[in-house]
Amino acid sequence: MRIFIGFGLGLVFGIGLLLAQMTNPAKVIGFLDILDGWDPSLALVMASGLLVFGIGFWGLKNKRVTPLGLCVNLPKPGKIDARLIWGSVLFGLGWGLVGLCPGPALAAIFIGGASALVFVLSMVGGMVLFTAFEKMPK
Repeated sequence: MRIFIGFGLGLVFGIGLLLAQMTNPAKVIGFLDILDGWDPSLALVMASGLLVFGIGFWGLKNKRVTPLGLCVNLPKPGKIDARLIWGSVLFGLGWGLVGLCPGPALAAIFIGGASALVFVLSMVGGMVLFTAFEKMPK
């Protein structure tokens, strides 16, 4: 049953990304380009996402299990270090240069986005390289 609920929620998320045009790199870059014809419409998408997240987070913060019976494992506050900052910078640069981030890129593949496929394959390659470097002796 959980797999069907997960599939349904993922499908709703993907349709939401498509409707919000988060899978359209030109739309995303128009939002990120505040100096030349800024398009603030994606701010509503982000605000909506934060609202849904906030309600879910608030509803689970004092719980031990989810409504589906899964363990609640919320992150603990951590330190802000160089790895977090550089990871954020790389993510932002990639988002700004390409106009895609991981979720919308996966959704864009299914609407015939060859460039999204190249992006996802490159992203996976980067993850593999990162994992290999992390396992190297220091």
